Amino acid sequence: MRALIQRVSEAAVRVDGDTVGEIGPGLLVLVCAMEGDAEANADTLAAKISKLRIFKDDADKMNRSVLDTGGAVLVVSQFTLAADTSRGNRPGFSTAARPEEGERLYEYFADQLRGHGIEVAQGRFGADMKVSLLNDGPVTIWMEF
Repeated sequence: MRALIQRVSEAAVRVDGDTVGEIGPGLLVLVCAMEGDAEANADTLAAKISKLRIFKDDADKMNRSVLDTGGAVLVVSQFTLAADTSRGNRPGFSTAARPEEGERLYEYFADQLRGHGIEVAQGRFGADMKVSLLNDGPVTIWMEF
């Protein structure tokens, strides 16, 4: 699975003008299941993100996790993270998991984060979503498992 993680002061996702998920301080995680991914990939990604020390401590060093801060996570499906731009100017997405498997792993990943004790809000898989965020730092990190 691939993920783009952003430390945020706030984030929200809207579908057809309705807010379907929003958080205050925490993480916005754009996530994509890749062809061949399994639950083990989602398990590893959720465990790593839950413990990722990218929040400042009292000494102003990135030394605290979202668990340590009591922050929340907004998980948004983002199949375009599978983009292959190696040929031509139009990205290809053939390495993304099929939609049914992608949705299953997206939901499983969000549930795994909840299992780590994190408050999780979500976007809507496959929808035309409008995502807004206030990136804190900015801190943006790419992960793949």
